[in-house]
Parts: sequence; C-alpha cells; structure tokens
Amino acid sequence: METIGVVGAGVMGSGIAQVMAVAGHTVVCQDIVVDQLEAAREAVDRGRFGVRGAVERGKLTPDEAVAALDRLTFTDDLDPVCECDLVIEAIPEQLALKIGFWRDLDGRCPDRTIFASNSSGFPVQAMAAATDRPDRVIGWHWASPAPVMKMAEIVRAPATSAKTVATVVRLAEQAGKNPIVVNDTDHHWGYVANRVYFAMVSEAQKVVAEGVATREEVDQLLVDCFRWPTGPFGMTKGAGSGWT
Repeated sequence: METIGVVGAGVMGSGIAQVMAVAGHTVVCQDIVVDQLEAAREAVDRGRFGVRGAVERGKLTPDEAVAALDRLTFTDDLDPVCECDLVIEAIPEQLALKIGFWRDLDGRCPDRTIFASNSSGFPVQAMAAATDRPDRVIGWHWASPAPVMKMAEIVRAPATSAKTVATVVRLAEQAGKNPIVVNDTDHHWGYVANRVYFAMVSEAQKVVAEGVATREEVDQLLVDCFRWPTGPFGMTKGAGSGWT
C-alpha cells in the first residue's frame, strides 16, 4: 500500500483522506489551521459520512473503521506529507496558490512522489509547469461527499506519463471509485463534470431570475425528473459547506 498525503482538511480534503485510509493506505492529512484539523477529525469519525456512520449502514465492520482511523493522521506539519508516495492537493481553488504550493513541494519531495490536484477545473499543465516532474503531475477531481460519490475524474496533462495515469487509476479503483481518464484543457473552466454542471447551474439561475420557478422548485423538479440526489442549487451548497 502507498503512503498518501492530503493537503487541505476541509470538506473535500477530509473526505479524501477518509476514503484513502479506508482503502488501506497510511494517510497524513495536513492543514495550516488547527481548528480545521479538529473539525476534519470529527467529520471522519462521527460525521454524516464518517466511518461510524459507515458501520451503522453496514458498509464497514467496527474493526475496519478502527483500523482506518489508526491509519489516518492529522497534522499542521507539512514535513510528513513530503515523504509520501502520492500527495493529493485539496487547498482553496486559486490557481496562483496551487502553483506556489506545488513549486514549494517539488523541492521537498523525493522524485518518486506523484502530485495529484483535486482542482475542479484549473489546467493541470499550468501546475505541472511549476515543477521539475511534469510527468508525475495529474488531476484527480473528486465529487462531494468523497466517501460516497463514485466519480474519479482523472485529468491527464500533455506531459503526464502513462505510468502516473496507471498508478492513480489503480488507486481510484482500489478505493471503490470509477476512474475516467480525460484530457487536460487550457481553454475552459472545468474538465468534463464541471463544464456540464456549470452550464446547468447557469440555466437554472436564469429560470429563477425570470420568475419561472424558485430555487427550491428547480431543485425538486430536477430531482424528480432525473432521479438526481439533489438539484443544482443544493449541489452548490453541499459542495461548498458540507452535507447535513
């Protein structure tokens, strides 16, 4: 099993860390905000989609839940992350911030370490260009809530090696996800999932602005029509602030 570093302990980062720990990997989840680390630890343990809930739903045995928690460490120290085989970045969605992060990490990690960004749409090639390992930089876009959603949008930049793609696809499959490899783009926001999703949100907002229906009504109509678990406005809220 690989050692996995997850940087960013928010809604996405904590969920990703949980998934990888449940899959059997030793995981270090890092954040610079101590209070966020405590919130992440609580979410993984007792949150709606945490391991205790998985036990109650019959998805994990009690022993499996305890073992997953034992494999997962929360810290504000970046040094343990730098020793991992794979680092998954789940920091705020600001391209300059991500580029600076990867540039710094590139000088601190061994050559074997793969860098995977959970960006929702920034070009992976722009992040890869900040490093001396563009062949080992890839996008791994997750959906929220990470412990439940099967999506694994694996984004291959022009320089990403076949070996890197194969490794991340294998890890996604082992974690119970359904990896789909897509090509990077520098012309549009989003890869596949978010380009289509934002087009839907844009049209839903027009419907509300025109007075055709309320936000709640739009959500309910789309849930009832397409059997989605939530509508566009509910998805936007849940992805940003978590699911209650």
